Amino acid sequence: MTKFQMVDIEGKSVDTIELADDIFNVEINEHVVYLVVKNILANRRQGTQSAKTRAEVRGGGRKPWRQKGTGRARQGSIRSPQWRGGGIVFAAKPRSYRYTTPKKVRRLAMKSVLTAKVQEEELIVVDKFALDAPKTSVFANHLKAMGAKKKALFVTADESDKNLVLSARNLENVKVLSVGTLNVYDILKYDSLILTKDALDKLVEVYN
Repeated sequence: MTKFQMVDIEGKSVDTIELADDIFNVEINEHVVYLVVKNILANRRQGTQSAKTRAEVRGGGRKPWRQKGTGRARQGSIRSPQWRGGGIVFAAKPRSYRYTTPKKVRRLAMKSVLTAKVQEEELIVVDKFALDAPKTSVFANHLKAMGAKKKALFVTADESDKNLVLSARNLENVKVLSVGTLNVYDILKYDSLILTKDALDKLVEVYN
């Protein structure tokens, strides 16, 4: 077990907790992290691109000139791909880029990035975080007091704390997620990972 200092919303150390080694102290596997990030980004693609083939562009029904005797290359249609305004060869069409990676790969990638956050001292565990009302400035001050970097990912046990979500909404480089929606890409994207104690317990429960 790895010893770790837990803080309060003012950034003061309140307790020493133990982080599970099988989640926060594993051998980092960069390749599986790459595979999972690639999968996440592929699944986020809209896949709505669409271009017209030569069968779909308008015009070109008549042969532009006769086959022989002109001295020019033979042409069958002014909408062939080599013509300006012609169709696209192998035109892109709407499609889904979605695929899945094995569960074991996803779990190993998550453990790898969590371990990296601990090793790079970018993990913050706060005992509890509650706001009386949605207030962006108050939330930002608490993040600063806890030592969070400019880009911070705040993780809660669930999505029930509306004040927290509303307070973080106007901060450009801050994102709030629940444990259920936490993913490898967002952990890597943000410099600081802030977990509430409840979120940490739930995370351990899920990945143990």
